[in-house]
Amino acid sequence: MEHYKRYQRVQKPGRTVPLVIEGPVEPARLKGYRLHDKLDAFRRPREQHEALVEIAGLPEGRVIIAREEDTIVGYVTFHYPDELERWSEGGMDDLIELGAIEVADEYRSLGLGKAMIVAAFAEEQLDNAIVYTTEYYWHWDLEKSGLNVWQYREMMEKLMKSVGMVWFATDDPEICAHPANCLMVRIGKDVPLSSAEQFDRVRFRQRFMY
Repeated sequence: MEHYKRYQRVQKPGRTVPLVIEGPVEPARLKGYRLHDKLDAFRRPREQHEALVEIAGLPEGRVIIAREEDTIVGYVTFHYPDELERWSEGGMDDLIELGAIEVADEYRSLGLGKAMIVAAFAEEQLDNAIVYTTEYYWHWDLEKSGLNVWQYREMMEKLMKSVGMVWFATDDPEICAHPANCLMVRIGKDVPLSSAEQFDRVRFRQRFMY
């Protein structure tokens, strides 16, 4: 599979200075930026910065960022599924995970999440891939957002639908562990039927139940 990476750059109004949405960002450029101190939902900022640089260097990896001057205030990552997760079991080279979305607290409500995701799919660069994301309520920042679990779920669904991702059923135990969890998927228009069928087999291990 060929991984098309078509660089995008747009500006959005910020609180004090314009914010830049750009990506996929190359590793060397990422190294030159600083990660905001509040981007610590998954790792400490220094470790997360290193992880972003590593992802950006993968053949299939892509990192889209929002930055204020040289400070990264938000990011979205795309990469192959972890080999320990069920989503890697099909051995599919055209199945890409939308992994992490994070925006620093003081920059939320500016529409950065949507802007970054839209940039990631711009110019049909992911139309030859099945892109999925697994949403688990225990990863959501319910306390700081002030939303309950269903309001947060609705917000995430709306965000993913902005690029054509829709809810897909699955018998994955983690997703089935809570009704707010969900699997969102976008099957690109250039994905062959054989890949869509293989993804169906990955989604369901016990198809006789459905």
